[in-house]
Order: sequence, then structure tokens, then C-alpha cells
Amino acid sequence: MQAIIDCNSFYCSCERLFDPKLLRAPIIVLSNNDGCIVSRSDEAKALGIGMATPYFQEAERIKQFGIQCFSSNYHLYGDMSWRVMETMRSLLPPGHVEVYSVDEAFVNLDHIAHNDVYDFCVHLKNTIETWTGISVSVGAAPNKVLSKVANRLAKKNKLQTNCVVVLDSTQKIQTALQKTPIEDVWGIGYSYSEKLKVYGVNTAFALSMKDLSWGKRFLGGITGIKLIRELKGLQSHSMQAPRTEKKMIATTRMFGRPVTEWQEIEEALATYATRCAEKLRRQHSAASRVQVFLLRKLPPQPEYSHYQRGSQVNGFTQLDNPSNLTPDLIKAAVAIGKTLFEEGEVYKKAGVIVSDFVPDNTLQINLFVAPADVRRKKLMNVIDNMNAAFRNDVLKFGTTGTKKNWKMRSENRSKRFTTRWDELCAVQ
Repeated sequence: MQAIIDCNSFYCSCERLFDPKLLRAPIIVLSNNDGCIVSRSDEAKALGIGMATPYFQEAERIKQFGIQCFSSNYHLYGDMSWRVMETMRSLLPPGHVEVYSVDEAFVNLDHIAHNDVYDFCVHLKNTIETWTGISVSVGAAPNKVLSKVANRLAKKNKLQTNCVVVLDSTQKIQTALQKTPIEDVWGIGYSYSEKLKVYGVNTAFALSMKDLSWGKRFLGGITGIKLIRELKGLQSHSMQAPRTEKKMIATTRMFGRPVTEWQEIEEALATYATRCAEKLRRQHSAASRVQVFLLRKLPPQPEYSHYQRGSQVNGFTQLDNPSNLTPDLIKAAVAIGKTLFEEGEVYKKAGVIVSDFVPDNTLQINLFVAPADVRRKKLMNVIDNMNAAFRNDVLKFGTTGTKKNWKMRSENRSKRFTTRWDELCAVQ
């Protein structure tokens, strides 16, 4: 048996954790730059607040019903996600937890007796909620696709199911598949669901009755075949080992306001390159390729005036020697950005992407610059340690700027309760 543990309205749950007054209140969390709604409590859903809807479209209803609105607080969410995942790892044998996203993970339950699976899932749920304060739903079944079906039913009927559903018999699986619309099956998006509906496949059960050739014809080949196999109760997706090293690192952000000056673009690119360099050093890699993009804002067309359009310009360079040193990446990113920037254009987003990694302990050393590189690596270690200890980039390169008026809007961000000494929760 496999299960998926999914945090309920994760961002909203994190906001409620340190403010009990929000426990039964309708709340929403906004995306970067306070643009769209990315998390809703059940109370907000009941009031008709749509997922991924631009904030301005719901502003009147939010005000009318007194819905609490928060900017994304990724420091808090990331730390709480780590606590939830670590709790799972402490309750399960090594290698039995596969983190799937920031708020959900697959777990292997093969070591649990068949008759004890439900009780163990309840134990997992209760322990996670007790230790972290984050509410979760658990769906268990013979494979990953069916566990996602079970999890959907657990979340859909929280009071009835107590957020735990186990599909441990053929009858339970068939009933669950009959209750699952085809568009809600894991791996089937809007376009695939519309295509299947033309052929009368409206539920997960209907798809499970089809021959495996349907997966090849209508669902993208081998991926579709695996999907239908799992709907039939077979296992096609094994547990994946965690990837310890990334093959590409990107830092991209929307600006908090339209940007027209090169100095602000330069500061943004230097800041993003600094983040990329820190992540490279963390996994002991060095990058050979640096890519930069700038997203320009275009004048709105009448028929598209409800959102901002843009066009993207890109550039890249191959470094002479792979590097994870912040000055090298800043120099490369700023040089590329300079070639892309056009006076008079309005920009709304930028990003730095590094790739083509090699281990940093296998770099070929240049005879003439080796001593300098050794000193710079020591300097990077000092900067990393200082910033990790004191936060908020207490040491930084001047190119990244001091005011950073271009940064994303985050006007309603809550405190970073678990990662900042000066923002700890005060109990009175």
C-alpha cells in the first residue's frame, strides 16, 4: 500500500498557526506581488472565492465578507513544510517518504499489515497535527494514482471521513473511481479530460475500464498506459529517491512596480545571481552556463486590458571556467542584462538561471589565478556563514543595492515566526 499525505490549505494553515483568531475565519493567501489567490480556507471557498483568481477581481467580495488577506510568507511556509516532512520521516523507515511538493508527500506503507493500514494512517495524521499544528488529509491505496483519488475524497468530505480514506478493497476502489470526475484524476488536465469526454469517458471508473491502448492513443503514450494500469489497481509508479542535487537553478521575481532604469535592473540581476551562487555552494556545484531574461511590459490591448501582457528577451554566456563564486556570476549576469536592456522600455520581471553543473571539487585550476580563487572561496564561506547566522543579507555586494525599491510587493505579509528571532510569536 502507498499513501499520500497532503496539508489542508497549507498556506492558510500556516497563517492560522500563530493567530488562533483565524481558526474559523475565511482567509486567503496571495501569490508573488500580491497578484493572484493561491490558497483559500474552506470558509473562503464557501463564500465563492476562486482559486488562481486575480486579487482585484475578488476585491469587492473580500471586503464585503471581511476575508483576511495575506501576502505569501515563503520563509514561514518553507520552514513549516520542513517540519511536516521531518515528522513523517521520524514515523517511517528510511526511504519510505517521497516529498512530492511543498505540502504533500507519498509514503510507502508496505511494512504495515493490511488490516492495520487505516489505524496507522490515523496515527500519522494525528501525530503530524499534534507536533506541527498543520492539519493534513491522508489517502491510502495500492498505488500512487489511487492514493490521490483517496486523498481527494478525504479532503472533499472532511467531517465524514475525518480526513482519512483507505481504499483497501476492490469494491471501495470502484466506488471511489465512480465518484471521481475524469478531470480530477492525477495527471489528466483540462485538454485531456475534454478529449476523453467526447468518447463518453466522464469518470475515473470509465477510464479504468478501457484497454491500455487508450493510454497510448489519448494520454501521451507510456505515461497514459501507466495511468490506466494504476486505475486498474496495478502498480506502475515506484517510490522515488530524493534528488539531492539540482541540475538547474533559477531565481526569478516580478518587480513590485514597473521598472525603466538600468540601475534597478542591474541591482535585481546582481541579487538574483547572488541567490543562485548561494544555492550552488550549498550543493557543492559550479555552473558553466549563465542565462538572463527580462520581461518587458507591453501596452494593453483593448480585449486584454484586464491583465498585463509582456514579451521576454533572453541571453546567455558560457563561463571560461565553471564557478560558484558570487562575483563571477554577478559579473556574467549583469553583462548579459546590459546587452538585453533597452532605454525607454518598461520591465516587470527578470531572472537569472545557471546550469551545466560540475562538482566544485573537480574544477581545473588556472595556475595564474589559483591563489586568488582560494582567497575568494574563503570569503564566500565567511559571507555564507554570517548571512546564515544573522539573516537579511547582513553582508552583501554593493551591486545588489541598498534600497531595492523594485522588490516585489508584500504589503500584507505576516511575521516569519519560526525563522527570525525578532519576529517570534509573543505570548501574553
